[in-house]
Amino acid sequence: MDKVVVKRFGSPDERREFEKGGFELLHVGPMTLGRARYEPGWRWSQHVGPCAGSSSCPVEHVGFVISGRAMVRMDDSGQEVVLEPGDLFHVPPGHDSWVIGDAPYVSLHLMGAERYGARARAKGGKKRPKARKPPRKPARQARRPVRSRRKR
Repeated sequence: MDKVVVKRFGSPDERREFEKGGFELLHVGPMTLGRARYEPGWRWSQHVGPCAGSSSCPVEHVGFVISGRAMVRMDDSGQEVVLEPGDLFHVPPGHDSWVIGDAPYVSLHLMGAERYGARARAKGGKKRPKARKPPRKPARQARRPVRSRRKR
């Protein structure tokens, strides 16, 4: 039987925390949505990159800015774009970003949320269960050749 599912970021399925910010995830139907919260002074390359093992964000994002402002700089072209409240954005992989000004930055992520900050320490919320692997079949033992026992 089909049923309506309602979730809130106030009690996320998973919470990824890092210095000066965090990322909350909700698993809804076939989608994973995220809410980014960053304090003034937050920068991806300084506060998430070390956890991710990279100096550049490898995740592609589609999202919507709720409040605050952030700058995004593309690695290959050097293009810089300011994201402001009301902006719907698409940011390809290979970028850095940081909060501009004294106000916290908040955005919703419609694509890329599941992979974002995945190596960051999860706090609170419920972790999504890992898919179970099918049981391994025991290794097949080599058969020894059967020797016939003939009487001589």
